[in-house]
Amino acid sequence: MSAAADAAQGLAGAALRIAIVGPTHPIKGGVAVHTTELAHHLQAAGHDVTLVSWSQLYPAMLYPGETTVPLDQPEVTPFPRTVRVLHWARPGSWRRAGRELAAYDLVIVVHVIPQIVPAHLTLMRAARSGPTPPRILGLAHNVLPHEPRPGDEALMGAFLSRLDGVLVHTAAQAEVAESLGADPVRTVPLPPHLPGGPRAHREPYAGPPRLIALGIVRPYKGLDVLLEALARVPGPTLTIAGEVWGDLGSRLAARAAQPDLAGRVTFREGYVPAADIAPLLAEHDVMALTYLSATASQNALLAQAHGLVVVASTVGSFPQDVHDGVDGLLVEPGDVDGLADALRYLGEPGNLGESGNLGGPGDLGESGNLGASDNLARLRAAVPQVNLSGPWARYLGTIEALAADESATPVTVGSSGTGTGTGSESGSASGSGTHGLGRLVGRLGDGLRAAVVAARPRIELAPGDLPDWVTPTDVLATDDDATAVRDLARSLGLPRRGSRVEQWAALGALAAVLRVRDDGRRSSLILDRSGGASPFTTWAKAIGFAPVETEPVGELDVEPESLDVLARLHPADVEPEQAIDLFAQAAWALRPGGLLVTTFALGPKTVPGTLAAADLRALLAQADNAGLRLIGDLDGDFTATVRRAEAAARDPRAAYGLARLTWRRR
Repeated sequence: MSAAADAAQGLAGAALRIAIVGPTHPIKGGVAVHTTELAHHLQAAGHDVTLVSWSQLYPAMLYPGETTVPLDQPEVTPFPRTVRVLHWARPGSWRRAGRELAAYDLVIVVHVIPQIVPAHLTLMRAARSGPTPPRILGLAHNVLPHEPRPGDEALMGAFLSRLDGVLVHTAAQAEVAESLGADPVRTVPLPPHLPGGPRAHREPYAGPPRLIALGIVRPYKGLDVLLEALARVPGPTLTIAGEVWGDLGSRLAARAAQPDLAGRVTFREGYVPAADIAPLLAEHDVMALTYLSATASQNALLAQAHGLVVVASTVGSFPQDVHDGVDGLLVEPGDVDGLADALRYLGEPGNLGESGNLGGPGDLGESGNLGASDNLARLRAAVPQVNLSGPWARYLGTIEALAADESATPVTVGSSGTGTGTGSESGSASGSGTHGLGRLVGRLGDGLRAAVVAARPRIELAPGDLPDWVTPTDVLATDDDATAVRDLARSLGLPRRGSRVEQWAALGALAAVLRVRDDGRRSSLILDRSGGASPFTTWAKAIGFAPVETEPVGELDVEPESLDVLARLHPADVEPEQAIDLFAQAAWALRPGGLLVTTFALGPKTVPGTLAAADLRALLAQADNAGLRLIGDLDGDFTATVRRAEAAARDPRAAYGLARLTWRRR
């Protein structure tokens, strides 16, 4: 690991040195895939990343099956800077790895099962033994296992309570983590990390619905419930594809052999390699996710990426991924009757009427009867295009915000790569309930957004093109400062727009977006409420951001968590007494990790509409209460600049400076 750490020190411009401790190829499964994709995305965001993994993760007795895939058949592209130095039975490897991690800024420990907690605790103690210990975050896909063992809660309590922060994927998991001592806990949806590549060609098919249950066959997946429901509905068929957990396979096979299911259930036992997923899904119409319990799963998104309708239980993340009666069907866990109704709905014309609530004449046309299989066809036509970039941008933004020390400043310069794609997780957020910018967000899918960006003439501008003295949080103290920004804007080829003061405000806002909220594709959604004089909108469009919208000051008319950047520049637009309302609007409208960029006039208390330097602390507290963290600080150079501006002011009644403050939503 030392060689990798030494090589990492040579990377320039990275926002954070990050080590991810978790499984990766050749270890198989969703957690390993997610860990690998997380490393790729953090590196693409400008961070210096090392993936610290396991040569053997846990003893074979804890997992009744193969724990790895062939070396030449990775589920996703392996992360190049990976070191496999950990072994579950070698405590010395835990301590050695931990000592190496002491040199990093941030360590993300991926929790797998409670039995590995002793290794994680040893590693964490060693990592914190140096003079400048790293922040250590825990990433928990399942805080407690689906089939818990005695002692699991005690182990997890010891682990979670020693972390600097914990990331989970559902509100229910957040409650479990908090009950075991985790603090702080942040919840963000699990982003797509889908094996299998693009969807395969689908041959025409007009028969009864073909269901597939994909993944390891375990009791909590509810496949026994699915078989009972299937037995009540003639026609639909089912493929169970995956490794079998214990003796469950023999029990399911015995049930499938009974006369009411004979010939309708196919078992494809064994691990399904990534290369086989797309052609296998192309032979089916419906993904069955009839789990009895769940946390967060990728299978609904995997099905949608391959054009399958999803029938899922109302557990875990499935209700967020599947829109009941629109692009799939949701049933209560363990409800055989409800699941049977759903299967009938997929295979028969019309609707369920009094027998269920999965459809009606209003959904299916005036007659309520579109003909055989039309219900399935209608659902399939509405299956959303999976947004592969936006959720990851939100995920990285949440990690970066959680990584910020509560007693210091959050991630600042160089923390790029947290812009988003479309305004909805699924790419289909439009509808009669949205308006204004919300409609735009719903209409702009990744493809349309890319077309808009590609068609727009742009000025090539990278974060490194802006000097270090252009910062997200700063004070305009002298005319010379404003002139320097004007000259810089001209040298960069930015359109000549606005006064020197307005250009100073706009260039700092642009620097904040480029360094903190850009994914390299200029896909961040920006709303500028600075008024027509501001160059910010013009410059953002000129360098390729799309969409960039302008809107007058007033009630903010957007969907919640739909914006990446909200700008309110120039003191005439942001009065100090309006700050609390502005912060509340930003907390509502911004995605986690999104930016609020504002300006405030600084001056003595005798000048209306200005803030004294001492009052900025109160402003910071108000923003923090709303969930916004300042990028930069109000000490050091900032305070010195304010004092220089005060000294330069000849008239004590005059305003003496303009403060640009940039906040990031937690």
